[in-house]
Amino acid sequence: MSGVSVLTIARGRDAALANVVRGLCRQTVLPDELVIARMQDAPYDLPDAPFPIRQIHVSGKELPLASARNAAARAATRDSLVFLDADCIPAPDLVEEYRSGIEAWGGILMGEVMYLPSGALEGGIDYAAFDAASEKHSDRRGPPEDGIDICNDYRCFWSLNFGLSRAAFERIGGFDERYYGYGGEDTDFGKTAVVAGLPIGWLKGGRVYHQYHAHHMPPIHHLHAVVRNALKFEEKWGYRTMGHWLYAFGLMGLLDEDESGALRILREPNDADRALSSQSEGMPYVNTARVIRALQAMKETASPRIAAE
Repeated sequence: MSGVSVLTIARGRDAALANVVRGLCRQTVLPDELVIARMQDAPYDLPDAPFPIRQIHVSGKELPLASARNAAARAATRDSLVFLDADCIPAPDLVEEYRSGIEAWGGILMGEVMYLPSGALEGGIDYAAFDAASEKHSDRRGPPEDGIDICNDYRCFWSLNFGLSRAAFERIGGFDERYYGYGGEDTDFGKTAVVAGLPIGWLKGGRVYHQYHAHHMPPIHHLHAVVRNALKFEEKWGYRTMGHWLYAFGLMGLLDEDESGALRILREPNDADRALSSQSEGMPYVNTARVIRALQAMKETASPRIAAE
């Protein structure tokens, strides 16, 4: 059926998800529905909206991110699928721009992402204030000047904010549910899309504003999941992904690679690791490159055997 289904997955973050709904209510073209794959038992209490909102419960190990996205796609009733993380407030033109782009492109489209600092929502949803306060992630390229640009590196695919047709999603086969917990499933999805002959593109528009929440990069709070999923990717494709995170874990003394190439976790993150990798309120986002530079500058830090990506 023609139209646009907006899909999100969520656990906790009730206030952030409510803001996603409020942003969707302000669209120049309203979505035909919002489907929420809920990775928790309790349903969300959300604002009223002029479009249907359906919540489906998804259970699974740790964070079943791949399973949840697939469940949301299966539950969707429209031909165009727009995936937003539960932290992302859509700009007013997002649905309209994705609708046009998906019809013209035929593959995966990645919209713009701007990061809001702590306190940016104290005045409610104010797009002019968001534009003034938000920042682009330094590790991500900016949008094209107009239209769509081809993305030649599938590793750039990011499920935070993307859209595609139902036919394209089914051609890819959805997200590989053998990945669970944090990390790896996005890169696998992008790789599978390219192997299937589907292009990945950067969209001018489709903007979201990422709501501030405390985070760690590299994601030391997901150390075990990242290592497990990197090995799953290697088993499937013959090489690892998330190399920059693995390298950072090595610099931090959390992870090592033995002579046979096997990864082994040496210890659990401590308070010093958490302090180094944490996002302060003055940072709209935090990135791994900052931590790697800091660690490389520490002369007492031994170089890990794990190669940087």
